Amino acid sequence: MSAPSSGSPALCGRIDLPSLDWRAAQRAVAAAVAQAESLGIRVDAALVDRSGNTLAFLRMPGAFLHSADLAVDKAYTAASFGFPTGDWMKVIGGDERLKTGLSSRPRLVVLGGGLPLFDGDECVGGIGVSGGSEAQDEDCAQAALDALRAPSS
Repeated sequence: MSAPSSGSPALCGRIDLPSLDWRAAQRAVAAAVAQAESLGIRVDAALVDRSGNTLAFLRMPGAFLHSADLAVDKAYTAASFGFPTGDWMKVIGGDERLKTGLSSRPRLVVLGGGLPLFDGDECVGGIGVSGGSEAQDEDCAQAALDALRAPSS
């Protein structure tokens, strides 16, 4: 099993950060929630470091209860494997054994909304958003990534 190549630089999660600190993590999840607000949806957003430790988490009032764990697990999955969670079905393809085996793994999420964060070639964490459609979750995760790329104020 190898990571799919995401042809889009926007989805590869490349950032220029020597490390993720709490300020950057908070800025990222705040941007994801702001994007959700602009879309008229309620989400949970999480950012984890390379070890899967949650650095920041925001929950919008009224977001689905299961979205909280899904957001953290999307971030964890993206950080673990180094590619967007929405690409998992490309990896699995028609392999029923892989589909069955992976679906039984705790914390592995194959739904869109999780993006890995890279500093150069090193995966340094992941962003996860849950509460909207896959496309909406991915849009919010991308807003979080864009906030990490922007100079902090």
